[in-house]
This record gives sequence, C-alpha cells and structure tokens, in this order.
Amino acid sequence: MARNTLSRSLHDLGLSAWFGGTLANAVALNAAAKQGGNTRAAGAVANAGWDRWTPVNAAAVGAHLAGSVGQLGGNKGRLAAQQGVASMALVKTALTAAALGATAYSRVLGRKVSAQTDVPVQDATTPAAGTPPEVANAQRQLTALQWAVPALTGALVVVSAFAGEQQRASEAQGGIVSRLLPTR
Repeated sequence: MARNTLSRSLHDLGLSAWFGGTLANAVALNAAAKQGGNTRAAGAVANAGWDRWTPVNAAAVGAHLAGSVGQLGGNKGRLAAQQGVASMALVKTALTAAALGATAYSRVLGRKVSAQTDVPVQDATTPAAGTPPEVANAQRQLTALQWAVPALTGALVVVSAFAGEQQRASEAQGGIVSRLLPTR
C-alpha cells in the first residue's frame, strides 16, 4: 500500500485550520468587537478581523480539498473492496459540501454587513437599535452560521478519525471479507 503523507497532511492541516479558525472567530472575534464601546466601530473591527482571516481560510479550505481528492485517489481500492468505506466517503463528501456552502454563504452575508460602513451594531452578529434592516437580517443569519461552520468541520474531523480507524489491518481485512461473503 502506497503512502499518502502529502494528501493526508493537506487534508488534516487544512481541516484543522478551517475548523479552528472559524471556531476561534465565533468565540472570540465576533463578541470582542463590542469591547471598544463604540457601536459604530464594532462592525468595522469585526470586519477587519474577518478580512484578515479570509485568505488564510481560503488556503485552508483549498488544502483540505486537495488533500481529500488525493486521499480518494489513494484509497480507490479500499473504496471498492472494503465494506463501509464508500459509505464513510459519502458522509465526508456531504459534510464537506455542507461546510463549503455554509462558509460561502457566511462570506456573502459578511460582505453585506461590511458593505455598510459606519453602521451601529452591538457586535459582529448582533444588530443595534439603529442597524439598517438588511444588515440586521444578515447579522441574524450569521449568528447561526458562525456555529454551523465549526460544527460541520468538527463533524468532518470525527468522520476522518473514523476513516483512519477503518484503515487498521483488522478493520480492513474484516471489511473485505464482509464484502466478499455478505451475511444474510
């Protein structure tokens, strides 16, 4: 069996940064934006932080996707032969698609919020009394999405750990035997 060190590293490091960065920003940056005491500056502070994070996040997502494709190629034999591997790959693909969608939509909403300069907000995801309705609506959606992305990428971490367990010799042998000799 060939080694897939590069694709595993890209997969894992990209996923780690994607998960950790979005979780840290949800926990710390979004709420910390209000610490300046100025509701008109809170949005600008949060936007500056997210704008700095966006290229790093894009690189992390790209690395994760490149690593995922490499792992699929490196494990195509197991996908066909070992029971449970194809199902796990489908779950990972669905979670990845959902995380990508939530990440992309968060960016669209973030741009709606950042397009309005000098707008009063409580913090990055909480409107203030004078927040324009379109910004307030985007913020309300971002309130949920700021937790959805780390939840989805965290689920990917768990499924990836399960995928690693499937590669243990005892699991691989049992999965191949089960595929060849299905039980009724």
